Amino acid sequence: MPQILIFYRSVNNILTTHLQPVALFAIRLSVAKVFLDSGLLKWQGWFHFNPNTYDLFLYEFFCPEQPRPGALLLCDPDQMEYPQGATIISLIKFLAFSAGCLEVLLPVLLIIGLLSRFAALGLLGMTLFIQLAVFPTWSHWVNPASWWAICLLMILARGPGGISVDKLLKIDR
Repeated sequence: MPQILIFYRSVNNILTTHLQPVALFAIRLSVAKVFLDSGLLKWQGWFHFNPNTYDLFLYEFFCPEQPRPGALLLCDPDQMEYPQGATIISLIKFLAFSAGCLEVLLPVLLIIGLLSRFAALGLLGMTLFIQLAVFPTWSHWVNPASWWAICLLMILARGPGGISVDKLLKIDR
């Protein structure tokens, strides 16, 4: 075997052993911060959900003044308002509360590296929902959604890395 190939493989092994855990930790922190920041905005302290978040979900996301082409529109498109007593409002409020909880819980799991692949899968699902139902434009996909998806796919594919509770508890490799 040529010397250059032996050298290349030894450098590759050193980088994989020492740099990969740091890189995977940095990826986990980067993507977790985006979702955690968003999730914390939905709360007014411990266990006090911000009621303005419901308005964000009800109007900005699913019934905006200027509908986005291809976006999920849950209100009456002629009136741009929800029918009085509509059950969809309860569903949207549930989605807002669930998103607020998951946007805090799943990033925390990623940060500490516990059930990391599960957390990454949940955040990838949120990313795809945001992309396909709320902001279905190419510009939103290119920046920022594709970056979130790439980070989350890396965690799904490679695991959390050596700097994680998953590794410590031998839950993941």
